[in-house]
Amino acid sequence: MNPQQDEAILDIKDLKMYFPVTKGLFRRKVADVKALDGVTLKITRGETLGLVGESGCGKTTVGRCVIRLYKPTSGSIVFDGENITNVHEKRLRDIRRKIALIFQDPYSSLDPRLNVGEIVGEPLKIHNWVGSKSEYQDRIAELFHMVGLDPGMTNRYPHEFSGGQRQRVGIARTLACEPALIICDEPVSALDVSIQAQIINLLQELQGKINGLTYLFIAHDLSVVKHISNRVAVMYLGHVVEITRSKELYDNPLHPYTRALLSAVPVADPFIEEKRERIILKGEVPSPLNPPSGCPFHPRCFQAIPECKQGVPPLRDVGNGHEVACIRV
Repeated sequence: MNPQQDEAILDIKDLKMYFPVTKGLFRRKVADVKALDGVTLKITRGETLGLVGESGCGKTTVGRCVIRLYKPTSGSIVFDGENITNVHEKRLRDIRRKIALIFQDPYSSLDPRLNVGEIVGEPLKIHNWVGSKSEYQDRIAELFHMVGLDPGMTNRYPHEFSGGQRQRVGIARTLACEPALIICDEPVSALDVSIQAQIINLLQELQGKINGLTYLFIAHDLSVVKHISNRVAVMYLGHVVEITRSKELYDNPLHPYTRALLSAVPVADPFIEEKRERIILKGEVPSPLNPPSGCPFHPRCFQAIPECKQGVPPLRDVGNGHEVACIRV
């Protein structure tokens, strides 16, 4: 993984995604669920950005806005130099060839009525990627080889494969039209731990072979993103609260929420596990329907002061590219 630091393939600025809450016969809007409330991220070509946080913090919503399954409420998404925030449907078809999505559940993301060869070859037909039947079959065989599957299995159906093999089929489908950016939406969370490692290794190998391939790797498990990500962004209640290089985040977490998350990651060494500090957060994650004023984390923060209620702290660089949204840092 050798990201080209000077070239941003994805630049998200102040992204907001509000889902209206309606009531009554005439579906009158009474409130908004603020799934994303001002997210700013930049991913350079060839790197992997890990996006982590608790369930419901908005990680998947970011991915779905980038691939334009959701139309953002406000903000901008610039992909490969083009603002795709409000592009029309016809142009979106071309953009979605360059941005692909690996789904979380390998069991429900594959059509059981199609054999795996047809599943992998579907994007080739949709985007007119190949000119002849032999070229189509050769490309499918090549994709199967790339993800470590036997091309002789193309006539089998999804139910004949294990979870790890199904996810490999999903990855082959994702690679069909040579995307520049792949959104990995918790691609290993439904798999056994040993299989998780195989899929992570496969994704890293593919990035090494395909020049410029970029990942937005969404996960809730910090130990998973540690090994694949160049940088890690931590989300809480629709906000990015910390972003820095992967090693820096694990060695020197600054935001109280990041410190609490890392303290919950199990350590294999029983002596270290026994002695290390555990941070237990009080209360529950607030509802995005009625988020707290000021810093979104302050009701649960062990370092909170009255000023934390005054306004949402912006992400600021505290040195060496380490950005954190906390007035106590």
